[in-house]
Amino acid sequence: MVTGAFIIPTGIGASIGGFAGDASYWARKFASKCKLIVNPNVVNAACFSGITDNMLYVEGYALDEFFRGNLNLLPACNNSIGVIFDKAIPKPVLNVHLNTINAVKTVYGTNICGLEITDENVGVDFFINKSGVSMGNVSNLATLKKAANKLLKCGADAIAIVCRFPDEQGDDYANGIGVDPVGGVEAIISHYISKELNIPSAHAPAFDDLTINTNLVDSRCAAEYITPTFLPCILLGLSQAPKLSKTDGFKIDDIDFLVLPHNSIGCIPVLEMIKRNKPVYTIKENSTVLNVSPDNFLNKCIICETYSDLFHKLFG
Repeated sequence: MVTGAFIIPTGIGASIGGFAGDASYWARKFASKCKLIVNPNVVNAACFSGITDNMLYVEGYALDEFFRGNLNLLPACNNSIGVIFDKAIPKPVLNVHLNTINAVKTVYGTNICGLEITDENVGVDFFINKSGVSMGNVSNLATLKKAANKLLKCGADAIAIVCRFPDEQGDDYANGIGVDPVGGVEAIISHYISKELNIPSAHAPAFDDLTINTNLVDSRCAAEYITPTFLPCILLGLSQAPKLSKTDGFKIDDIDFLVLPHNSIGCIPVLEMIKRNKPVYTIKENSTVLNVSPDNFLNKCIICETYSDLFHKLFG
């Protein structure tokens, strides 16, 4: 079977996939025809998930290491998931997330092997930098690692992380413009755990305000405005995240194509695919706040106007 990678980099304002699971339609369509590697940003949609059985759910650090040839992806299903909660999360908010875990376990049979509250506050802050990219700071990553190690001893195959975030500011994202403000710092958190412990991980933010927003918002981010918790999507994704292996599973040589937004191609997967003379497709209809296009790579990428065009090019 053909194996591809469908990537939407996090926190760069992609017009398709930069919100809440709004790239899922095309990822699911591609995955109906091939095995498909996706990063969480492609399919995460708060209380929903675009994940399918034919997808490999891989966060950014592991994705880069895979494309460098340093890691293989060993398909898995029904992973045992350990969940870390930030000590700073207030009790009412924690209770909502515990109810969420029980709901996901009941409906989907998700295997949760243990819960850990960090010994200290994690200390998360986020912001948009001058380039318009989502960024942030985490003051105490070490307390997350300590909690994660406890869960590994309980048999965790993957780690879900929930940190307390300051309440979001501004209406741009809700109106379908600008950048997801929390994406950049979420990537810092998951990259750290995956790098330190060589295990799949993903992050969901917890906000103190549990009320449901009653204003109409852009359809691309609507999933995040009808629920007080974003935890379900990462539990569903991590349940079938591939194990990270040095020897077994899919390797970079097994990848047949990579597809990503047109002007966001200055990343490791693109560089490694070009180095190996493998096809990289960029989608012009999907714009971002970045300005790295095929022109910067001597046009070594294949430009497609739309995801639909590429789908028909690859699969007829």
